[in-house]
Amino acid sequence: MTPTTTGTFRVRSRRPDGTLRCVDLSDGEAVDVAPTEGLLPGYRFTADLAWEDGTARVVDVDVEDRTLFAYGEGVANLFEVALDTWEEARHEGLGVNARPTYDTGGDPNGAVYTFAEQAGERDVYAELRDGTAPLEPLLERFRDGEDGFDAPNEVFVLRPATHQFVLVALVAEKGGTYADTMRDTYGCPRPTED
Repeated sequence: MTPTTTGTFRVRSRRPDGTLRCVDLSDGEAVDVAPTEGLLPGYRFTADLAWEDGTARVVDVDVEDRTLFAYGEGVANLFEVALDTWEEARHEGLGVNARPTYDTGGDPNGAVYTFAEQAGERDVYAELRDGTAPLEPLLERFRDGEDGFDAPNEVFVLRPATHQFVLVALVAEKGGTYADTMRDTYGCPRPTED
């Protein structure tokens, strides 16, 4: 009999071989899943995972949230609010700092978080991409906060080329102008969705 686990998971990233790095949302544990049609980084889904030969395979999947995650290393041309958030963190001696973002009309359209890189200790960017550092609490706060942004959203995890921090930008409107600008500026092409 094949061992199975039922749960809710979020896809954090896709490995070069197509394997999906997912996080079990009940316990925060990362699990690698065989390539699965219709699942993209950022998607939250409920499914049975069946283990055969040590590899988890998705059975009976139900996608509940089509948020998209994108990653970029060595990025340049950071936007002003990201740099201001980082400078404030450095000035205050904070490891993490956050700030809302606004569109040109002054309406809230997202949030940015800066995480100080910890040279020689931790690779914050890799931990966020690989699911060993949590992103779910940021999404929950983003959706449950004062502005209460509805899913789906877009999330960008970026490592700047010349600054010692990792930027997480949460964008309220999936496929909107802000998300498109982020994708164009930081070389994060939009994946094809079903």
